[in-house]
Amino acid sequence: MAKKPPKEAPAPEGEEGAVEGEAPAKKKPPIVLIAAAAGVLVLGGGGAAAFFLMKPKPEAQGEKGAEDHGKKKEKKKDEKKKEGEGAAAEGAAGTPVIKEGPDGIVFYTLPDIVVNMQTADGKSTFLKLKLTFELPDEETAEVLTPNLPRLQDMFQTFLRELRPEDLNGSQGTFQLRVELLRRVNLVAAPSKVNAVLIEEMLIN
Repeated sequence: MAKKPPKEAPAPEGEEGAVEGEAPAKKKPPIVLIAAAAGVLVLGGGGAAAFFLMKPKPEAQGEKGAEDHGKKKEKKKDEKKKEGEGAAAEGAAGTPVIKEGPDGIVFYTLPDIVVNMQTADGKSTFLKLKLTFELPDEETAEVLTPNLPRLQDMFQTFLRELRPEDLNGSQGTFQLRVELLRRVNLVAAPSKVNAVLIEEMLIN
């Protein structure tokens, strides 16, 4: 009897269609792709969760905004106060000094006023005045400050017409206060200045 030729063993998986002498094509293991996709999902999900969890609530933002506004207002007030104190310390020319007084009043000190007064004998006589206004509130100070050049001009014109003997005694000082108060209230209207205080008066 003739012997049947032996059956060829089937080619191992992955080697189908392999040509003799060529290396079989290798397939990428699918587990690597799955792991990479899972990593991307975990990182993306974690980032989104952190964004939503760390985002402040609208109420908190509103409260924080109101608090910041209050702090800015206080800071501005402190800076304004420091500017006034700095002007007083440096004696800055042309800058009024504003200070808080008792019972809500405000003291508004003008820069020194120096004028050449008239004399009967024609000699040069100088008057130096340091004036402070007593104001009812800060709003009146805000009205006076931009009108300071007009106020100084009005005072200079009035004071140049005075003679040294016009300021003699308490009557002369009282009359000077009355005239200055009348003039400053013309500039401050409709606001009103309570009083004019003469801190210093020198005649030379």
